[in-house]
Amino acid sequence: MNKNYIVDSTYKGIRIDKWIRNNLGKVPQALIEKNLRIGKIKLNKKKTKSSTKLNTNDVINTYDLKFHINLIQKKIKFNPSNEVIKENESLIIDNNENFIVVNKKSGISVQGGTKSKKNLIDIFIKSSIFENSKPYSVHRLDKDTSGVFIIAKNRDTAQLLTSLFRLRKIHKTYLAICYGELNTQKGIFDHDLVRFDGSKKIVEKSKTLFKVIDKNSNCTLLEMNPITGRKHQLRKQLSNIGHPIYGDDKYTNDKKLKTKNKELMLHSYIIKFMINNKKYTYKALLPDYFKKLIKTKRLKFLD
Repeated sequence: MNKNYIVDSTYKGIRIDKWIRNNLGKVPQALIEKNLRIGKIKLNKKKTKSSTKLNTNDVINTYDLKFHINLIQKKIKFNPSNEVIKENESLIIDNNENFIVVNKKSGISVQGGTKSKKNLIDIFIKSSIFENSKPYSVHRLDKDTSGVFIIAKNRDTAQLLTSLFRLRKIHKTYLAICYGELNTQKGIFDHDLVRFDGSKKIVEKSKTLFKVIDKNSNCTLLEMNPITGRKHQLRKQLSNIGHPIYGDDKYTNDKKLKTKNKELMLHSYIIKFMINNKKYTYKALLPDYFKKLIKTKRLKFLD
């Protein structure tokens, strides 16, 4: 069966392969490349490459597209209770006509997926705050990372904020507590990070500015400003230098360090950006468990 899909403004400037994964299913990159190459997927009825960036009202054409049923898994919808909605509304830092800013709790995903059920978008779509609109996710924040998160209220704002993130005009500051004592007081993490899309190995450049706030022989509290935006960038970079983040079982190789801390000690602390010459700065206060570890480890920090 042939199908046509019209690209809305939310995906303006986004690569077609990302659109395919978000709208047609979690498909391996190699399979996307193959279907584009043989013309099973076209853009405006013309063959195109996976790196092609989309425009609003572009038409994506599919022709008898049959991905293996195991490769496409439907996202699980989450139906929040009123209690859950109110709980997350209480975490709002700012609520204006174009977007809200939330101090996201650790353990909740931004969007639903094949593995994640409870998520912010499904929660806020049921909130009275979005009664005459819908929530748009404009950036990423790991499920286990807490802190500042922005949700747009309309497509135009979503498009604008997405562009600002892509152009690196939104500046983020993270706080983390990692194992061991960093020798350098400040500098830049400059690493080639490896990830896999199916069996395909992908190497990506990553850069993060860092500054040590306090440290001792057991751990380090540091501030980080990512320049690039790779998946799990900060977690991978600290693991690469032998100082994994507390609570990060995924990137902690030493079995002795695993499961000692339940929560991931990574917090999106501050976001700064400018729209129409107006400066926006948002700070998310640290979670209690983060403050407790700072105190337990005798680290100094003024929130």
